Amino acid sequence: MHGRRPDRDEDWRDVADAWRIRPDTVYLNHGSFGPPPIEVSEAQDAWRARMREQPMDFFTRRFEPAWIDARDSLARFLNDDPPNVALVENSTVGMNIVARSFPLEPGDEVLVNDHEYGAVLKIWRRACDERGAVVRVAQLPRHCDDPQDATRAIWSEAGERTRLVVVSHITSPTAITLPVTEICHEARARRIATCVDGPHAVAQLPLDMKALDCDFYTASCHKWLSAPLGSGFLRVAPRWHERVEPCQWSWGVLPPRKAEAWWEEFLWTGTRDPSAYLAVPHAIGFLERIGLDAFRARSHELAQYARRRLVERFGTKPITADSPRWYSSMAHVPLPPGDARGLQRALWESHGIEVPIVEFAGERYVRVSCHLYNTMSHIDRLLDALGSLCGGE
Repeated sequence: MHGRRPDRDEDWRDVADAWRIRPDTVYLNHGSFGPPPIEVSEAQDAWRARMREQPMDFFTRRFEPAWIDARDSLARFLNDDPPNVALVENSTVGMNIVARSFPLEPGDEVLVNDHEYGAVLKIWRRACDERGAVVRVAQLPRHCDDPQDATRAIWSEAGERTRLVVVSHITSPTAITLPVTEICHEARARRIATCVDGPHAVAQLPLDMKALDCDFYTASCHKWLSAPLGSGFLRVAPRWHERVEPCQWSWGVLPPRKAEAWWEEFLWTGTRDPSAYLAVPHAIGFLERIGLDAFRARSHELAQYARRRLVERFGTKPITADSPRWYSSMAHVPLPPGDARGLQRALWESHGIEVPIVEFAGERYVRVSCHLYNTMSHIDRLLDALGSLCGGE
């Protein structure tokens, strides 16, 4: 599957056929819910068949080694030691586990920024409210040209009581890549813990947990890795292993025995369908056969094409410079003022285009997610639809 040019749709047609996308849909929202390739869905179905056909054999004999194999495969993909990683349903579950486990005293501060995902802000406000701690929100510059602009803005809000920095690797509302390695290293120097929210970074970016050296990293695998819904992970640095525990207690391991490591408590948190976890190695294998560099080059080519055409069409200025250090597979571009929800609904109902139109800092944006089943002709259809709809508002 190698040797394809990232700017040629025809070179990627057979790869696009690996997905089963409704033919009447232009799907430009992989960043919210990424459909898995057909072969990944088939792998999940095979695990479900084993579970249906003999559930006792599956859960008491086969599940634990299969879970460990899937976790180990993911840890290798992340360049981490397997004992630092546990499989969880999604990044929200992982973030809740960190919020429940992290020690906060009255007056302590958790530092976030104004580009964070709304659910993450809600989790930490709730955790701080319960313990008398405070959430401090750093305001990033309206336009960022240098990554140090974002770093300086975050650290300008740090204080003597700052205990934890929570930061997205790639932001959800604005699709920008933040300099998390520099942020994590500075936090270590200040003796402040770090929690990285990384659902958009897995596969979009090459990840190296050992080099990053954050305290916690949580992510979903159903986005850019294209694993099934219900698969994610929590990465915990060894210095925190003894502090982290599930939000939901059960046997931990089955048949019941004493858990010897923190991650064993996450093996069995109650009876559920674990097939999404077990299909993660198949999603990794699919992208590795295509070539991760080829995937990233193609998806960025599409995102850059979308960004440049949108800027040309509407004459607006994106939040960041046009550089792969700021964005990868998602383009985020301001639109003329108007009703965001109404525009998103009209794009779907009148044109069969699924793409989020978001409001951020008082402006309306389109966030275009590009994966290997997308084409430049999809972008062209979006531009035509936006041109007609925005002109008629």
